[in-house]
Amino acid sequence: MPDDVTEASTAKPTNGEPTKAGVEPTAPPSEDWATRYKYLLADFDNFRRRVERDRESISRQARAGMLRELLPIIEAFRVARESLGHLPLTNPTRQGLDLLDREWTTFLKHEGVEPIVTVGRAFRAEEAEAVGEAPADPAHPDGSVAEVVQQGYRFFGGVLRPAKVVVARAKTDSSPKDASSPKPSAEE
Repeated sequence: MPDDVTEASTAKPTNGEPTKAGVEPTAPPSEDWATRYKYLLADFDNFRRRVERDRESISRQARAGMLRELLPIIEAFRVARESLGHLPLTNPTRQGLDLLDREWTTFLKHEGVEPIVTVGRAFRAEEAEAVGEAPADPAHPDGSVAEVVQQGYRFFGGVLRPAKVVVARAKTDSSPKDASSPKPSAEE
C-alpha cells in the first residue's frame, strides 16, 4: 500500500483543479518559456551594453597611452618655438612654427585633452604635484600656484598627467629662537 500513497500525492491535476495535497498547478510550459525568453533577452542586452562600455574603455586607455607619449614631444616643440620668439612675425620659420603650434593645439582639443593648472589658481593635490614653495605675495596668495614647472593635462575628466608646480606659501614664524645665541648677562 505504500505505493498508493505516493501515487496519490504526486498525481497531476486535471482540468486545472487542485491536487489532493492542496498545491496549485504550475503555469503552463508556454508561459514559462516566454518568461525565460524575456529574461534571456534582457541579460543579452545588458551583456551587449557591458561589452560596448568595455570596448570604449579600452579604446580610451590606448588613446591616453599614445597621448602621454606625445606630450613631451609637443612640449619640446613649444620650447623651441618660444626660443625663436625673437624672430620677426613675417619670418617664414616663425610663421611655420606658429602654424604647427595651432595644429597641435587643435589636435589636443579634438582628442579631449585640456591643460589642468594655471598660475594663480588654488593648488589642488589631485591634479598637481607640488615640487617647491615660493613666498606668497599679492599676485600669488597663500595656497595658490606660483609657477608651473611642467603642465598637467586632463583627458575625458580624468588626469592624463599631473602638473608639477611651485606653490605660494605664507611665511610662518613657528621656528624656535636660536638656543646657541649668547644671552645677555645680568652684569651688562
